[in-house]
Parts: sequence; C-alpha cells; structure tokens
Amino acid sequence: MSAVIAESPNKEQIPNLGWWSGNARFVELSGKLLGAHVAHAGLIVLWAGAFTLWEISRYSPDVPMYEQGLILLPHLATLGFGVGEGGQIVDTYPYFFIGAFHLISSAFLGAGGIYHSLLGPEVLEKNSTFGGFFGYDWEDGDKMTTIIGIHLLLLGVGAWLLVFKAMFWGGIFDPSIGAGGDVRVIINPTINPGRIFGYLFGVFGREGMAAVDNLEDVVGGHIWIGSICLLGGFWHIGTKPLGWARQVLVYSGEAYLSYSLGAIAYMGIFAAYFVTVNNTVYPEVFYGPVGVLDTETGIVTARGWLATFHLAFGLIFLCGHIWHAIRARGIARGYNFQKGLPVKTASNDPQIGNLATPLNSSDLTFNFLQNLPIYRPGLSPFRRGLEIGMAHGYFLIGPFVKLGPLRNSEEANLVGLISAIGLIIILTICLSIYGSVSFTKEPQKAFLEMTTASGPNVPEFLKTSDGWNQFAGAFLIGGVGGAIFAYFIINNLDLLKAIATGTI
Repeated sequence: MSAVIAESPNKEQIPNLGWWSGNARFVELSGKLLGAHVAHAGLIVLWAGAFTLWEISRYSPDVPMYEQGLILLPHLATLGFGVGEGGQIVDTYPYFFIGAFHLISSAFLGAGGIYHSLLGPEVLEKNSTFGGFFGYDWEDGDKMTTIIGIHLLLLGVGAWLLVFKAMFWGGIFDPSIGAGGDVRVIINPTINPGRIFGYLFGVFGREGMAAVDNLEDVVGGHIWIGSICLLGGFWHIGTKPLGWARQVLVYSGEAYLSYSLGAIAYMGIFAAYFVTVNNTVYPEVFYGPVGVLDTETGIVTARGWLATFHLAFGLIFLCGHIWHAIRARGIARGYNFQKGLPVKTASNDPQIGNLATPLNSSDLTFNFLQNLPIYRPGLSPFRRGLEIGMAHGYFLIGPFVKLGPLRNSEEANLVGLISAIGLIIILTICLSIYGSVSFTKEPQKAFLEMTTASGPNVPEFLKTSDGWNQFAGAFLIGGVGGAIFAYFIINNLDLLKAIATGTI
C-alpha cells in the first residue's frame, strides 16, 4: 500500500503522516478511503465469523455460559437462536451457520476493499453515476448531510431487524418467564410514547433507559428509534444543513472524525453501564449476575468482560473525540499544529518589577523555566495542555488515595482515581471560564521571537480564546490519562516490584 501511495499521481493531496495515522492519509482520496472502509468492514465481519466458530468449539453445556469467556454466543442466545427453556442451548447449528455466513461475507468485502485500495480510481468524481454517488468534498455541507442520512437509514434498518426478529422470526429470549426464561414472540410491543420516552427522564427508575424490565418496552423502543432514524435519514438526504448548523459545526474530515468518535464514546460508556445493571436485555443465565464483574470463584463473567471493554474503549474514544475536535476547530481558524509557536521571554525592564537577581537571571534557572511545557519553544497550546494535564493527573491521585475517607478500604485506589478525575474536570471548567472572560479571539502577535531576559513569558497565542480552549481541552485529556496511568501503577505495585526484583 505504501508503494502505491508513493507512486500516486495525487501525491500532493496525501498528508505527510506516519502509518499510525491510518485513513488520515486517504482523507482527500475518496476512492482509497472507500476501499479502506470496505476492507475494515471485511475485517470486522471476519472477526465475528471466526470468533463465533471458535466459541462453538470451546462451548461446554456443563458449565454456565457466562463462566466460559464467551462474548458472541450470549448475544446470539439472547436473540433466541438455539436456546430453549431455562436458557439451555439446545442446538448449536444456528451459531455455526451464522459464523460461516460471516466468514463468506468477509471474503466478498475483503475483495472489494482490495479492489478499491489497489485497482479502483483514487478519487471518485461527483457525478450522476453510481460511483459518483460516493464522491465527496469535506467542505460540502450538502454532501455531508446526505452521508449522515445514509448512516441513519442503516441504523434504522438495524433497529427494525430486531423488531422483526422479536415479532415475526421466532421471538427473543425472555428471562422473566418460567423457571429460568424461554424464547417467546413479542405480540404487543409498547407503542405509547409517554412510556417509551419516559425512560429518558428516569420515570421508571434512576437507571434511566437501563431500568427497562420487560421485552414489550424493549421492542417498542426499537420501533420508535428505528422509525426516527429512518425519518431522520430521509430528512437529511433530502435537505441541506440549516443555518445554525452551518454556523456551529465545522465541516472537515477531522471534524467528522471527532463527531463519530464522540458518538461511539457515548454508546460505549452507556453500554458498559447498561450491561452492568440490566437483566432483561442481558439475562443473568448468559451474562452472569447483575452488578458484579466476576463470580465468587474469581472467574470474570461475560458481563464483566463486556462492561470493562466498553468502558475502557469508550473513554479512549472520548479522548480521541476531544483531541480531534480541538484540532478541527484550531485548523478551521488557521492554526498550524505542526509549526507551533515559539516562546517569548520577558525583558529585563525595571518598570515591571522584574529585576535581575542571582536566582532569576542565572542560566540554570532560565533553562529550567524555558523547558517547562508552558514556556518551551515550538509547542502548540494543545501539546502544552497535554503535558501539564498529565503531570497534574499523575500526582493528584496520591493525596486522595492516602488521605481520603476511604484510605483504609479496598476501594481506596479506585475512589482516588475517580476523585482525581473529578478534580481535573473542575479545574478544566475553571480554565475554560478564565479563558472565556480574559482573552479575545485574535492574538496581538501570533509569532514572537526569543529575546534575552531574566525569564520566559507565556506565548502570546496562548492568550487568545482559541489557544486557551485548546490548552484547557488538552489539560483534560492529559489529566485523565495521567490519573489512569498512576492508578494502574498503584494497583499493580506488587507486580512491578516483583518484576524489578526478578522474583517473577
């Protein structure tokens, strides 16, 4: 692939990025980006098929499903495939068929990905042909709203497929009937909007949507959300962005990436909460006891794996969303993240009370201050905030762990992490408030040269609302990341000591 890129006639449209940037190299090459998307879909389907077959190969009917490290079979059983009374697996052939179907589908998707990546046109022209339908211009809001509409249609179809499975294609598993649950057809799904949307406002419990305790409401909710997605899809395909959307949103490839990451982060974090507390959509017979991540024997349940994975990756995607949102808005305002800004130092002016002393005028002190992230030459506001936030988050967790009210409990480290993250969020809000009332949008001097003085000054670009917002957002990412890193060190201190001493 690298050789193909190097010989591309559109080399000037390919950003100079490393392999780790992935599809960012194809941001202006719609043909190759389409190929990457199709290939990624093929990899996802390949994983689903291969993992389903692998789980079948190790499934044992004598051990609870949630204690066997299974992820996909519990989902398929919840959908009513191959399961009978009491949650017993009575037929594994549906699982084999689903796995094989995914493997075959992945071959077609893989072939399509290879074709568009290596043989197809690099850029798809926007015209009336079928291929032209996939051509785009990132700054064309009309085309982007069409793409949003297509995604909403696909989501709507997915929601309605669950409705058809529950009502017409054999039903789904209901853990509330019989001794341990059974598959049943949902005949009368809930259509009342007051009840369905009441879950959004905690009418039926503080768990919100996760408080749902019957399949009629579950299927009714999918009817509503599926219909809304379909209507929204047709709306976006047939209309142009409204005036407020053109003013508020940024139209660029990186901006769309940030929007997508934000949506995935929300869904991941919410899914982690939902699987932890809900027994209707995630039955205990397949996922393990509600509210706990492992059994009394120390085996991590399917519920524990799902909740942990979704929470961890949801937080990672949230950091990615903030990162790319800051970059997208900075670039939209003309800021060059690769060039950055040099540091301007203070002049030795007695009128401002900054007289030279053995301490503040020594080379040692000056070099130390100059290399702090707030003053270091050539750093963007985002990089400065990231480094400062990481340092704060790393050290803030300690006082909460050792001095907090739960310092002598088993939850001391976790509570310390949550407290440190909470303080980082509060500090970020304070930084944002300070920047909004202190700085204007335009810097007085965008780029300033280094001067000889007793100490460095904060770069002028940081003293703008845009620069300060980038700094504050990066402070949040770095602070949360530093706190999580410190938490993992504290939680695994014995293991690290054993590795350091060679006893393991």
